[in-house]
Amino acid sequence: MGQCTTLGRFTERSFTYVPAATLSLKQIQLLLGITAIWGMNWPVMKYAVTQYPPLHFRTLCMVFGMVAMWFVARQMKVSLKVPREMWGRLALLCIPNMIGWHLFCILAVKELSSGRAAILGYTMPVWAVLSGLMFAHPVSRRGWIGLTLAMVAAMLLLSSEFAAIAGSPLGVILMLIAAACWGFGTTLIRHYPTGLHALTFTHAMMPPTIVAMGLAGFWFEGTDVGAPQGWSQWWPIFYNAFGVFAFCQVAWFSLAKSLPPVVSSLSIMIIPVVGVMSGSLFLGEVPHWPDFVALVLILGAMAVILVPGKKKAVAG
Repeated sequence: MGQCTTLGRFTERSFTYVPAATLSLKQIQLLLGITAIWGMNWPVMKYAVTQYPPLHFRTLCMVFGMVAMWFVARQMKVSLKVPREMWGRLALLCIPNMIGWHLFCILAVKELSSGRAAILGYTMPVWAVLSGLMFAHPVSRRGWIGLTLAMVAAMLLLSSEFAAIAGSPLGVILMLIAAACWGFGTTLIRHYPTGLHALTFTHAMMPPTIVAMGLAGFWFEGTDVGAPQGWSQWWPIFYNAFGVFAFCQVAWFSLAKSLPPVVSSLSIMIIPVVGVMSGSLFLGEVPHWPDFVALVLILGAMAVILVPGKKKAVAG
């Protein structure tokens, strides 16, 4: 009989089977939750930044999100204490994954439609793969195929927006910088593991991010903004605090820690489609036929990297 290793490769005398990355039931549940909540958050953010200054809005979301994480940690009996030797590593991971992504993203949303911002933000897999190559992280043939399908889908989603994007160069640049930060940060998470629970990991990066966002808010938006007024300004803050930060951000870091960067990146590519469709539903941003073709391509990209391959006969 052949031997079974712990690296996902099963070898017998006559067969060699190398499966695609397989998601557990828990990871699938997290992915579905992330897709729904993060996808719908793009029009929520677009609406929010028309009601309240974007940097102050994001800072408040994080403050309430951090409090929500504390309550969740108490209920789950998860320690939020971080060993001193991990502080430097967490600071390194915080800069691209939290400060870079959230700072540039929320500024870009102010300049772009929610659909365009979502699509540009989810060019992240390209940046994850490119940064992974810097660290000699291999990309399989399936990974390259999935990445190609996803990027063709992104181009289709953008095809009806090129004229508008050309008129918003600042928003495009800011969103691409945000995507590059996120992709690079995703690779760093795998390259510099902390061993911390995803909730502890996320909570520990919130204080420096809140400080950075708050300082940016005071610098660019002034100090006389005032507290949000009325439910129209408060509900997007609560949606982000509890849905995006207390759930999605923690769930994403859980996936990013346990899956290869190209797999975790491509597994969330359905989110910009949700962003486009929800933007159409709530903000009247009209979808076009390329949006539906792009959906098929993205589902194909996810299938390529997540559906197990077939056994192939080898000489024995």
